[in-house]
Amino acid sequence: MNFRKKNYVAILLVLAVLATSIWAFYPSDSKGSGRAMAMADFSAVTASAGEDSYDAYLNTYSDAERPGDVIRIEGESYSATAGDGFVISDHLDGLDGKAVVTPESGSISWDVQVKQAGLYNLRIHYLPIEGKSSAIERQFAINDKVPFQGAEILLFDRVWGNRQDEIGRDDRGNEIRPRQVEKPAWQLGAFNDRNGYYDEPYSFYFESGEQSISLTALREPMAIDYIELYQDQALMTYEDLKKKYEADGIKPVSDHYIEIQAEDAVAKSSPTLYPLADRSSPTVVPYNVSKLRINTIGGTNWKLPGQWIEWEFEAPEDGLYQIALKQKQDQLRGVYATRSLTIDGQTPFQEMKRLRFNFDMEWKMNVLGEDEPYLFHLTKGTHRIRMMVSLGDIAPLIRTIESSVLKLNELYRKILMITSNTPDPFRDYQLEKRIPDMVPTFEEQAVIIQSVADYLEQSTGERSDKVAVLHTMVGQLKEMIENSETVGNRLSAFKTNVGGLGTWILTVREQPVALDYLIVSSPGTKLPRAEATFFEEVKHELGAYVASYTEDYDSIGNTSEEQDSKITVWVTTGRDQAQVLKSLIDDSFTPDSKVAVDLRLVPGNILLPATLADEGPDVAMQIGEDVPVNYAMRGAAADLTQFSDFEEVAARFHDSGLTPYKYDSGVYALPEQQSFPMLFYRKDILEELGLTPPQTWQDIYNMISVLQKHNMEFWLPIEASNASLVPNATFSALLYQNGGEFYQDEDKKTALDTDISMEMFKKWTQFYTNYKFPVIADFPNRFRTGEMPIGIADYTTYNMLTVLAPEIKGLWDFTLVPGTEQADGTVNHQVASHTTGVMLMENADNKEASWEFMKWWTSKETQIAYGREMEGLMGEAARYPTANAEALEELPWPVKDYNNLASQWEWVRGIPQVPGGYFTGRHLDNAFRRVVNASENPREALNDYVLYINDEIEIKRKEFNLPY
Repeated sequence: MNFRKKNYVAILLVLAVLATSIWAFYPSDSKGSGRAMAMADFSAVTASAGEDSYDAYLNTYSDAERPGDVIRIEGESYSATAGDGFVISDHLDGLDGKAVVTPESGSISWDVQVKQAGLYNLRIHYLPIEGKSSAIERQFAINDKVPFQGAEILLFDRVWGNRQDEIGRDDRGNEIRPRQVEKPAWQLGAFNDRNGYYDEPYSFYFESGEQSISLTALREPMAIDYIELYQDQALMTYEDLKKKYEADGIKPVSDHYIEIQAEDAVAKSSPTLYPLADRSSPTVVPYNVSKLRINTIGGTNWKLPGQWIEWEFEAPEDGLYQIALKQKQDQLRGVYATRSLTIDGQTPFQEMKRLRFNFDMEWKMNVLGEDEPYLFHLTKGTHRIRMMVSLGDIAPLIRTIESSVLKLNELYRKILMITSNTPDPFRDYQLEKRIPDMVPTFEEQAVIIQSVADYLEQSTGERSDKVAVLHTMVGQLKEMIENSETVGNRLSAFKTNVGGLGTWILTVREQPVALDYLIVSSPGTKLPRAEATFFEEVKHELGAYVASYTEDYDSIGNTSEEQDSKITVWVTTGRDQAQVLKSLIDDSFTPDSKVAVDLRLVPGNILLPATLADEGPDVAMQIGEDVPVNYAMRGAAADLTQFSDFEEVAARFHDSGLTPYKYDSGVYALPEQQSFPMLFYRKDILEELGLTPPQTWQDIYNMISVLQKHNMEFWLPIEASNASLVPNATFSALLYQNGGEFYQDEDKKTALDTDISMEMFKKWTQFYTNYKFPVIADFPNRFRTGEMPIGIADYTTYNMLTVLAPEIKGLWDFTLVPGTEQADGTVNHQVASHTTGVMLMENADNKEASWEFMKWWTSKETQIAYGREMEGLMGEAARYPTANAEALEELPWPVKDYNNLASQWEWVRGIPQVPGGYFTGRHLDNAFRRVVNASENPREALNDYVLYINDEIEIKRKEFNLPY
């Protein structure tokens, strides 16, 4: 590699920094002694995180004192509040004294007298107040200024546990996963990094004298007893602690063996940490070859930094004990998972900050300390062990790669502004001259990424897919250094590889470990065998094979309750969703209504043949919005308006949610989910370009030239071609905002041949013919890289970006879709929505009972419970887009984001379903593609397809004896 001489010094400096860092925090022995990580050593590498990063903040105050004073600020002694709902409460939830209750919005400030300037850690004694079941989020400021980026969002956990102490079984002998409920308790929480990149609590610099601190609510209410400025104490190493044991005369206990089933955890930080049923090995406890047994906890649910699980046990006498875990880490090949362990809220010694779990496909018995087990001093009585996900030694590596991704993405955008995303392969863009820091950046990042890959290989002893991504990136950087004139032609691969680094960060941040049980015992106690023998494995596999023929895996939960009546409900989503639904049915529907529900998990395409054979369900759930009207035309769906309380039930929804289910003066389904478009934008990039989020379509036209000048793009949604296309979201918005409709003459004909429809169709297609908008793109990924800093997308994209793009958290937002200015100066922001529904079948045996079920399912309480359970089960990516207007408000949305959603929802309209209406979306798309791909005149193209749409509507109306 021909590195340029002018960069030798820079590369040597980077190597020196990395070498120093590696020696500073990598263990020199198997116990990991001397693992203390000097964070400042990484400041040069992670500087690209920006001047407001925590590393830069620590560097600024690297010479500051760390005073030993503990300064307590009583919660009720606040100096100011902004917003409503702040209340001082006495003896709240058993507290001895007063506390201030803070709502989920607004801010509260305290004045604090600091005697000695310096760096302090902060901790807060708080109680989670009942809210929307998500983690509490606050922004922290000193003297009205957020000190660094990480303080913009601080997380404070809620406490969760099993609702029942005993695990129940259904009538087929399967154990039922216990529901997780919140168990509020006063907690002492330090101000930590929410991403887990730093083991120690944040340090904040305070000047001497009177200072002001404030907490701004971002999500969820909490009560505050006090806040303390303090110093986090350094931990002893195990070797030093062992000498202290000897000096104090503390001896090991004998003949004690305490087995704690991991699934019996008494507290967790998240409802996703529910007990699991594992049938991977006959050695798990308890075990059954065919029936579900709740026997483990953790796995892929217990993987995010900061998540913790806590167990309680009784120590029979004072003395020294060893701790063993039956565990499995079968997800992270080429990396290791890390946990920190505390006993009664205290970390026993330094090595417990970073317990390493190496990859292995089988269950293992892991004695902490391995060949020379660690000994823990326990007094007689009740104790609690808490294990928390920690990034440990991986953290600085992730921070380093995250810094590299930010820097390479920034460079990618600079190159993109010159070459566009389709560079001319025969043109020399002279990028090395136009971007002077391009090659030096490539050289610097190649060295940094290679160093991370080398360490991972050395520490794990293998080369896996986790380091292959890093080597690929390094290889391309070296090629672009040697042949800088080819960078433009390599841009697509460069973007893919940088995206691969982003995915690497997400993958390595996740640290899953499964636990079967924990053993607290006398040192040297013989422990159970974790691995199955050959004969146990054979018996297990044969038994599972036989069970696959004898067990009913389609039915969910109890199937034969003795109740007044029984209905059959079909659901087409996954087993997890069905399990949650069945749990809710058994908890609150069946006991109240005395109606048993046979819930069955079925394929999505089975409803039609089953209905024709008169073998269908009483109620069909999660069906597309085109299904109910099609069944109603054929007399297979029941009209819900026949029930006396229909109007009361319909009031739960916006009228837009019911529109697709109306036909011939009847309503044939209730909406379950309703989603609609929102405008997503990158705040950082728009600010860079001097742009603001557009309020109208004219604003979009005004910003197109600025975006395209920098080779960036605006995204408008285009659905993939398929047989059941819905009308395009952009066209629907333009049509509705300008007073257009999809159908006319009492829904007997399409209205796409009206002047307003033709004009809007032309306007829509011109975005692609005149302004060259992309027809195909991965919007979330391009939004993440900054190529598409703004676009319109379904609001559920929010969930995806929150989970898959953590590196841009706080850098983006969403708001109302741009509207059309009206004659009176107001702006019309109307958009169309899409729904799924729950349908009552005409041949249902017990329609009254089925209607009771539908009312229960679409009620505010059930929709909230289901939404929270699903988010608890699968995380934020599974946030439920309920159609119940009141329920959406109670789901775990940050207040600001919910307000944006609620504002847009007021502008939402539904698209009616009519006989033959399935041709509308399909032929609208056909006309669009003829204009965009074949350069046909928009009016002529749409007119041609209007004939097909009208013909199909007429044919269907004749078929069902409707006026035409």
